[in-house]
Amino acid sequence: MKIVVDGYGGDKAPYEIVKGCVMAINEIDDLNIVITGKQKELNECLNKLNYSGDRIEIVNANTVISCDEENPAKLIRSMPDSSIVVALDILNKRNDIDALISAGSTGAILSGGILKVGRIKGVSRPGLAPSLPTKISNKSVLLIDCGANADCKPINLCHFAIMGSVYYSSMYDVEKPRVALLNVGVEEAKGNILTKDTFQMLKKMPINFVGNVEARDCLSGDYDVLVTDGFSGNLILKSIEGTISFILDNLKETIKSSFFSKLGYLFMRKSFNKLKNSLDYKQYGGSQFLGCKKPIFKAHGNSDAISILITIKQAVRVANKNTNDKIEKIISSLNIEASDLE
Repeated sequence: MKIVVDGYGGDKAPYEIVKGCVMAINEIDDLNIVITGKQKELNECLNKLNYSGDRIEIVNANTVISCDEENPAKLIRSMPDSSIVVALDILNKRNDIDALISAGSTGAILSGGILKVGRIKGVSRPGLAPSLPTKISNKSVLLIDCGANADCKPINLCHFAIMGSVYYSSMYDVEKPRVALLNVGVEEAKGNILTKDTFQMLKKMPINFVGNVEARDCLSGDYDVLVTDGFSGNLILKSIEGTISFILDNLKETIKSSFFSKLGYLFMRKSFNKLKNSLDYKQYGGSQFLGCKKPIFKAHGNSDAISILITIKQAVRVANKNTNDKIEKIISSLNIEASDLE
């Protein structure tokens, strides 16, 4: 197993990225990692971590595409020596590379994934699919798409549903994941033209489609895969992240507000820490850009070494399960007119 990692993606690059890679090497015996970025600085990070093995390869890349860039697709072409583009080229051209991970610019990763790596045969559009916590302990729900495609057709959402179902089944060993369509009501007749037409198509797909789901029930644990367009999905994702931050910040201020609150915290500290950990994005790893020919994972921009380690474990599991082959097999079996794809 060999994975390429963008050494300069994310707010805490390169040290935390390199540290996460070293932790992964130490935990996974048959893993090799290629890290792209400024060779001298990456080697300095390895020296600080006292790493002296031969399972990490450094490939030099002199520039970085930042998250502030307005036109990442253009930069993918104009900055061939950037850490993410070099990583994408390695993923595309080297047969020994199984997956890519970056905590860098989402736009650059999405654009580069399509331009450099390409789509799985039959997939109309790839979708970004993060895992989110639910109220059921140790259970996640997959959201697809969360921002790669603002405007979609029903066929795109059907492909999201199939890819999400295959991915969830592979990651969590669930035979028939429950797939739901995000909507303004649970009734079949609810929604706009997109959701109404998609509902009818999803009923014919080779998945366990359980109907519509309202936003308030997304984290209930009653569903495994949530399907939506990228615009709505991104709103849901950011709303959930904002709500989690609001709750945790207010909980912290409430605890500090009085002596008795602090005293109560001492007795409930384990429970509060369990709640905090269950809502921490670092525990859920990265979001796979489902639909590309090889697995590509977008880690959170603020990822530390632990988050990178978890994302690497994700990538290893997906590659070992041959998820992409399963997706291509199912989609190729569908009888869909070419005019429906775009």
